[in-house]
Amino acid sequence: MTKAVETLLDILDLETLEVNLFRGHSPKDSFIRVFGGQVIGQALVAAYRTVPERACHSLHAYFLLGGDPKAPIIYEVDRIRDGGSFTTRWVKAIQHGEAIFSMGVSFQKEEDGHEHQAEMPKVPMPEELMSEKDIREKVMPMLPEAVRKYYERERPIELRPVEYMRYLSKDYREPKFNVWMKAVSPLPDDPIVHRCALAYASDMGLLDAALIPHGRSVFSRSIQAASLDHALWFHRPFRADEWLLYSQDSPNANGARGFSRGQFFKRDGTLVASVAQEGLIRKRDPNFEKKKT
Repeated sequence: MTKAVETLLDILDLETLEVNLFRGHSPKDSFIRVFGGQVIGQALVAAYRTVPERACHSLHAYFLLGGDPKAPIIYEVDRIRDGGSFTTRWVKAIQHGEAIFSMGVSFQKEEDGHEHQAEMPKVPMPEELMSEKDIREKVMPMLPEAVRKYYERERPIELRPVEYMRYLSKDYREPKFNVWMKAVSPLPDDPIVHRCALAYASDMGLLDAALIPHGRSVFSRSIQAASLDHALWFHRPFRADEWLLYSQDSPNANGARGFSRGQFFKRDGTLVASVAQEGLIRKRDPNFEKKKT
């Protein structure tokens, strides 16, 4: 198991402080803000700790304040309802005495029902794309510095973008982005671990889809970007340490906000999860860098 995956499993293993109260930490190499996917994953772990033998089918979250990676995060779970078929929890993440994040989570007992799903986009399989090693050697030297630093970081999730050339051009492109992803080494067999790992990964790159038609990315200095809310629905069983296609698109942007959607497919075309997110994509003051100095 790689150190990055060990770190991921460690941050998802929350400390129990009291009934309904848990404490999480951030990796030591975090940026100036806590990664949004980390808070989603940890909040889902906290909710699961209060729900026996039911699987999460959906979560709806709001990012309220940027998280401080140097301080622990306290997760408080409100046991809203334990029903015959569904269980509802509300999780609040607290730092420095203030709520930085809140999330509603719904769990359901296993049931049978009607079946249909969207079709997976026709894209190359991960083996047909450049590996991260190939990207580092052949593509990274051409990428903008901020993008290069992001892909150079050791991460628990391997990414193989289908349309990585978008970072090399500011031309208009359709607001769609496909990327294969999986944990870089095997995860424990517990399905809860795989759901929480996917929740962590679901915040990767989604907001960026809203900037594609504008020739920008979340790495652009001219953009102030931040996740505002996040919704995730689990549909079918999966493993987060096997390749999943994260197919993203953005149907709308206005008012300094971008709206993006995503679907996770197994390589056989099975739809396993869907995501939606709205985020801030505010244009920075052209003199922003000068003001900083």
